[in-house]
Order: sequence, then structure tokens, then C-alpha cells
Amino acid sequence: MCMYQGEALPGANHNKESELSALRIITVSFLLIVFMIVGCSQSDGLHNKDFEKAVYSMVKDQDNKVIKVRSLADFKWGKAYLFEPYTPEEYIEKQLGVEFEDPSNIRSRDDIYLMVFLNEDKVVQYAELKRQRTSFSIGEKDYLSPSEDVLKIER
Repeated sequence: MCMYQGEALPGANHNKESELSALRIITVSFLLIVFMIVGCSQSDGLHNKDFEKAVYSMVKDQDNKVIKVRSLADFKWGKAYLFEPYTPEEYIEKQLGVEFEDPSNIRSRDDIYLMVFLNEDKVVQYAELKRQRTSFSIGEKDYLSPSEDVLKIER
């Protein structure tokens, strides 16, 4: 409260309340921005662009017919699922057995395959595999594992 020769100035309490209200708004806005940044960086952390680049280089070599996924995946995983273009998110979740918000929007794309890696029933990484005039296959299996990790390149 502001004092002027022992008397309170009119509106002094109102100014202090306005300052506190503005400070609260700034604090809440700052926290929301921080949560948004953290949330975005966590989902980006799942996108394994290094794995994608390694697959691209393997596909460029016309002599390669298979990719040993374990040799390219430098993280811990137990299962790797391969989804074809136009696969609906509901089907992906059913196959994975966990909730998965598809960041690639593969449902409406024909230019990529989506590979999703799980470890202990949690999605740990995903990769968008560009077709590069090829198709990918894991045969009749539902998923790959570190011991059965052959991704076939079909030209």
C-alpha cells in the first residue's frame, strides 16, 4: 500500500492486485509453454531418424536383399512391427497391444512404411521407412524380434 504523508493513496490496493494477477498469468503461461516444449521433445525422442538413414543407405545398395534390423537398432527393443501404407491407427494399436498416437499419419500415406519398436510392452522408437521404389516385408510373422530380425527388401 502506498502512503502519502500517513494516508493511503486511493487505488493503491487495486494496483497491487492487478500486479499480482498479471504475475499469475505470466507464471501460468510460462509453465504451459514449458510443458508443451517438454511434451514435444519427448514424442520427437521416439522418432529414430538415425535408423531411417541407415535403412535408406542399405536400400540404395541394389545388392542388399535383406536388412538385419538388430544391426541397425542401437537401442533396447523386444518387438518390431512393420505397418504398410494406409494402415489405420486403430489396427496399429490392436497389433501393438498398447495405445499409439501415429505421428506419421500413415493412414493417408503411400510413401512410407512405419516400423514401431516395443520393449516390455512400451513403444520405445518408431521409424518412417521411405519406400524408395521398394517394398518391405517381414514375411508371415506378426513382428520381428532381436533373434528373428530380417526385414526383406522387395524390388
